Amino acid sequence: MTSPIRRALDALYAAAGVAAAACLVLILVVIVLQMAARWAGVTFPGSAEYAGYLMASASFLAFSSALNAGSHIRVGLFLTALGEKRFWGELWCLLIASAASTYLAWYAIRAVYWSYKLGDVSQGQDATAIWIPQVPMAAGAVLLAVCFLDNLVTLLVTRNDNIRPGTFDQPGAE
Repeated sequence: MTSPIRRALDALYAAAGVAAAACLVLILVVIVLQMAARWAGVTFPGSAEYAGYLMASASFLAFSSALNAGSHIRVGLFLTALGEKRFWGELWCLLIASAASTYLAWYAIRAVYWSYKLGDVSQGQDATAIWIPQVPMAAGAVLLAVCFLDNLVTLLVTRNDNIRPGTFDQPGAE
């Protein structure tokens, strides 16, 4: 039986994955609108920038979902080679990843804050307030940090993390 916290975190990671997929669909919409505008001889200022913002959002929002799905490149071969000492390798990896992702999340939040405070706008014709596309990136960075910390705590408590084995982490995979 899983705890309410485990279910809530898994639901949060899954929701971020769905939001990332929605960003990919929106990239398609922007590209199609850009093509239609070009065919109609109408300008669509900022379309390339919007596609870029959506790509960054999709990437960062997908990180936590991908981590627990085992889709991130991991050091599975090295961890498998550790044998009985695998726990210590996992612990070391999760400690480093938790520290790095927390650092990233901290500075992503600060970037949003300062962009908002300074009224920073994009350099393209759209002149979008830059903090708006930075928010999903910062949210994804925070979720990644939470996910790594979640896996670290779970590893310390249960001696297993929440990461499902990926294709290359399974014995006999080539």
